[in-house]
Amino acid sequence: MRFNYADLVAGNQRPYVIAELGANHNGDMDLARTLIKTAKECGADAVKLQSWTADDLFSKKKYEDNYFLADDYRNRTDYSLRTIMEKYAVSREEHFELKKYCDELDIDFVSTPFSNEGVDLLVDDLHVPFIKVASLDVENIPFLEYIGSKGVPVVISTGLTGMEDVCAAIAALERGGCKEIAILHCVSLYPPKDENVNLNNMDMYKKVFDYPVGYSDHTLGTIAPIMSIAKGACIIEKHFTMDKNMEGWDHKVSANPEELKVICDAAREGYAMLGSYRKVVVEDENRREEFKRSIVAKYDMPAGHVLTLEDLAYKRPGTGISPKHYEMVIGRALKHDVKYDDIFQWEDLV
Repeated sequence: MRFNYADLVAGNQRPYVIAELGANHNGDMDLARTLIKTAKECGADAVKLQSWTADDLFSKKKYEDNYFLADDYRNRTDYSLRTIMEKYAVSREEHFELKKYCDELDIDFVSTPFSNEGVDLLVDDLHVPFIKVASLDVENIPFLEYIGSKGVPVVISTGLTGMEDVCAAIAALERGGCKEIAILHCVSLYPPKDENVNLNNMDMYKKVFDYPVGYSDHTLGTIAPIMSIAKGACIIEKHFTMDKNMEGWDHKVSANPEELKVICDAAREGYAMLGSYRKVVVEDENRREEFKRSIVAKYDMPAGHVLTLEDLAYKRPGTGISPKHYEMVIGRALKHDVKYDDIFQWEDLV
């Protein structure tokens, strides 16, 4: 399934699944292609990179502090933060290579930019179907206004900030000219505790904004993204890795191929199970008759007997008078003798 914003708004399709590669390629383009191919085989609709350079995200002070959030690097002396950023950055040429590979596999290529130049690369040169905004840029109003001016749909995650800032972010995109926005509920802890996932926030976003709502997941396992389907997620985003034990930032909280396939299957099968908002009877007449009850004689009764409530029992199958019509049976006389357990038909009554 390819990205189509109108379908997201209409809500007439299963959730669109994004396999978030992020930096899980570890700077190895062969691994990136393996991730893309495997994500496609698992049923993902898109793979997503992160488009940054070593100078897009961190200031000089951050590099001087050399503080690592990722446990893999926190106590190591053979890596600096800048070294890792440079190693994991995807070059302009590599963006084109991976986009071409995605086109060959018929899977959407998207990315999260972290600079105006990154936005230009994705929109003007690579023609991505939408821009994904990371939670860390919810308060980056000038950047959001620039993204909004590019004339492409925007999918924005909403972690790290409160509702006031989310409202300001959406307004910034709209001021830029963006009219096609999808909002992803997100908790940016890696991983969050169950009680902090707050999937009910999706309902809140639907009430506040006139935009489709999805879910960006950082939990362990598959339960939360599957539950988001029942909450009406139009998009599900999940970090993806070939091996949770690989060195890197996000591998441990990412879905492996088996888990991604579970999520993709749930997006297809679980969505179908949601069905209609109307009460629809799907069982055929024979099955309904087999399982329902009829009014039956509680014991032998002679012709002319006037039926009372105490004369009636209710048993399967439902081929006779339904128990819901018991009041129309009480007080009626029998046309002929009946035996114990006989199923009453209307023609048996005077």
